[in-house]
Amino acid sequence: MNTPLVPPPPRLLERVRLTLRARHFSRRTEQAYVAWIRRFVLFHGKRHPEGLGAPEVTGYLSHLASCREVSASTQNQAMSALLFLYREVLGRELAGLDAVPRARLPERLPVVLSREEVAAVLGFLHGTPRLMCALMYGSGLRLLECCRLRVKDVDLERLELVVHDGKGRKDRVTVLPARLVPPLRDHLGRVRRQHEADLEGRAGFVALPGALARKFKNASREWPWQWVFPATRVHSDAATGERRRHHLHETVLQREFAAAVRAAKLTKNASCHTLRHSFATHLLETGYDIRTIQELLGHSDVSTTMVYTHVLNRGARGVRSPLDLTA
Repeated sequence: MNTPLVPPPPRLLERVRLTLRARHFSRRTEQAYVAWIRRFVLFHGKRHPEGLGAPEVTGYLSHLASCREVSASTQNQAMSALLFLYREVLGRELAGLDAVPRARLPERLPVVLSREEVAAVLGFLHGTPRLMCALMYGSGLRLLECCRLRVKDVDLERLELVVHDGKGRKDRVTVLPARLVPPLRDHLGRVRRQHEADLEGRAGFVALPGALARKFKNASREWPWQWVFPATRVHSDAATGERRRHHLHETVLQREFAAAVRAAKLTKNASCHTLRHSFATHLLETGYDIRTIQELLGHSDVSTTMVYTHVLNRGARGVRSPLDLTA
């Protein structure tokens, strides 16, 4: 009588991935946590974490700070990954682990560009990168929030953008600059023609969040679910075999923005995220209240928004984007 084959239990890192996905952590968090756990295991000579404890965790975190000279945020991320490993994956509470001091983040002011500097940088950008950077500044979007916009999230009539699954897995509504409506409409027209050509070529699929692909069989080829800023190439998905377009990769925009900052001869250490800081600061300068800006930025705590100012008590009803006020 043949004994049925029993699949071997998943290896440690696969268990970590499965646990993270069961708790709906983001893919980037999954990648970061798995990488830190792998480094932790290698640091201790490939010993299994079951045989390690709080002293080894403390030793590794101290090594990161003293020998590797990592930043406070990096050390805290490593600690969070190891806490998750022991508590959620291995089911162990390590005595004394809570006493490990977390590195205190330095209080730094965000880099902010003036209106003139924003206009100068935008002047050295062209095509889709210019439109995306203008949207990040005019709407206060994070880099990935801009890249991951879908057609259904853009309301050209109400001048609104809906940001789904932003930082902290939160949704929010923010302002769409009126000055960007004509270029956005033209851009969406080109993207729609490209999508229709993809459909004729038996492509036109797009990745959908969660289980929507199973619930709505045709949604992945429908126009509302397409990326506003799609990639230039079609790829075949390894799992489904579908010919898809991903959204434009964020590194493309980062390179273009860095080149524009150099061309504008700015001395500030500006990145794409600087446009979001500038959005908030310029709204404060215009007179909008801190609570309104908190909602537009999607901050959970108003103290996070307060980094942009210490004195603001004025209220405002409607919101006009600072991009509409730029000459």
